[in-house]
Amino acid sequence: MAVKLGDLLLKQKLITPDQLEKALKLQREEGGKIGEALVRVGAVSEGDITETLSQQFGVPSIDLAHFEIDPAIIKVVPGEVARKYGVLPVNKTGATLTIAMGDPTNVFAMDDIKFMTGYNVEPVVASEIALRKAIDKHYGTPRSVVLKERAKPGSVSSSLSSNESLDDVMASSALTMDDMASVGLGELNMDEITGIDAGADVDVVKGEEGQEIDLTDLTKSSESAPIIKVSNLILIEALKAGASDIHIEPYEKEFRVRFRVDGILHNIMALPMRTRDPLISRMKIMAKLDISEKRLPQDGRIKIRLRVEERSRDLDLRVSSVPTHFGEKVVMRLLDKSKLQLDMTQLGFDQEPLRRFKDAIDRPYGIVLVTGPTGSGKTNTLYSAIAALNDPTVNIMTAEDPIEFNLAGINQVQMKEQIGLTFASALRSFLRQDPDIILVGEIRDFETAEIAVKAALTGHLVLSTLHTNDAPSTINRLMNMGIEPFLVATSVNCICAQRLVRRICTQCTEEVETPPQMLMQVGFAPDEVKSLKIKRGRGCERCNNTGYKGRLGLFEVLAFTDEIRDMILSGASSIELKRKAIEEGMVSLRMAGLQKIKDGSTTLDEVLRETVL
Repeated sequence: MAVKLGDLLLKQKLITPDQLEKALKLQREEGGKIGEALVRVGAVSEGDITETLSQQFGVPSIDLAHFEIDPAIIKVVPGEVARKYGVLPVNKTGATLTIAMGDPTNVFAMDDIKFMTGYNVEPVVASEIALRKAIDKHYGTPRSVVLKERAKPGSVSSSLSSNESLDDVMASSALTMDDMASVGLGELNMDEITGIDAGADVDVVKGEEGQEIDLTDLTKSSESAPIIKVSNLILIEALKAGASDIHIEPYEKEFRVRFRVDGILHNIMALPMRTRDPLISRMKIMAKLDISEKRLPQDGRIKIRLRVEERSRDLDLRVSSVPTHFGEKVVMRLLDKSKLQLDMTQLGFDQEPLRRFKDAIDRPYGIVLVTGPTGSGKTNTLYSAIAALNDPTVNIMTAEDPIEFNLAGINQVQMKEQIGLTFASALRSFLRQDPDIILVGEIRDFETAEIAVKAALTGHLVLSTLHTNDAPSTINRLMNMGIEPFLVATSVNCICAQRLVRRICTQCTEEVETPPQMLMQVGFAPDEVKSLKIKRGRGCERCNNTGYKGRLGLFEVLAFTDEIRDMILSGASSIELKRKAIEEGMVSLRMAGLQKIKDGSTTLDEVLRETVL
């Protein structure tokens, strides 16, 4: 563009060779465009440049200094895109968007804007100086977008420069995931992800109701280069951020992506609405789901190999799609083998609860239950127990839905309810397979619970999960399913309830003043409060200014003693059972949380969020 513009102006005899040489020298020293340099050396006016370009390319010119633009039109093109390409939307008529450009030959800019907005693009020529001033006027200067001050530890005050790519933003130490939404990652600039090799970074390992769906077009659009790059970018950034889940969510006027990191969801980016169907179809194709079925929920799995920072990582993703009012929502659970912790001593168990849990799984028969809400780490605890028990001399069989990780030496069976392979039917077949240890992914109904109890009473160790609030209430849950009290009392060895709380970042930990009255209200004894030092994370580069890095478990282990069994047989309530268990040495979830606060491992807020007195 620089040489071409200079040649054009020379042909028009608007400048001399000496003026061009002087402008080129200024450009080399101070940067910028050749047009700006020519204006600065006084060789030509802005009007002369725009008029020359207009005549040469047959494109109308515009004087932005005297042209009023509707703010609604400005919103059509994101600020980062306008700055990157040096363009400004000035008018919209029907399906045509008119943009002012300093270089009307930049077809890449026009193609990207057409793809992002869905409009046909028509260019008009404006001077580069006037464009820059107009962009700053309508979008703000490159440094005027300041991150909102956060109420969390470690307030952030930073800004997004015009030349930062999405990858730069994700890696920036000054930005947290909450901040990204406030900065205006807004509409994702497709050109910012051109650094991703769509075919190399991610390798797949081998219409709404009433809407007519063209499967050929949908498949083609989902396999276009920009969509592949966006899907690769999402997966790579999720891995870099240490996310456990990716949420891709369509709304009426927004198409957003969120990551769950350390149990908390963060807004990451807002994608153009135009990418909704192609991107979701791309994810469904990777997961081998039916892209023509948009009315029913579907589940699938993706096995991929990521190359990040010259290292290859194998990753499994559990994919779930659900039809919502404005399109299909896709949630992907990242199953990263490198994060699977199979050492029980590293899960967060305190010494006494860990001893009780190990005693229970070392028994030759009986039921050991791990309870807690979704995402509380139950699977990891069960896999840790299985890994500790895994030995060539025992036959271990698991019934899982889904199989999250492959464990060597263990017979794992994937449930398929659509063909009748349920937990109950799998358990029946397991009992004919000469098992020593059985893992049932979840006890969901009376039939599964009944077979598990029978297996435990006939010499097998059964491990499973339930969704309950704490360990004592699990007993009533089993009875509500229809299991007789005497069967619960005789078959169950141990119940372990657990929660996950965020761990304070070790790089930026600091003490914080907390009123003694508040500490006593959450459960600390008056004599503990005097010497107690409460800590929090200030926020730093390592923890992305959140104050937290990683998670640890809180465990409530209820071991069945003779006294507990007698109380179950006599119909004691869960409150009475809990009181008795604490008398016998059980550490409740709140007590475990208070201990982690005293150790400086987590914060008061985290414990209050996950536990009750």
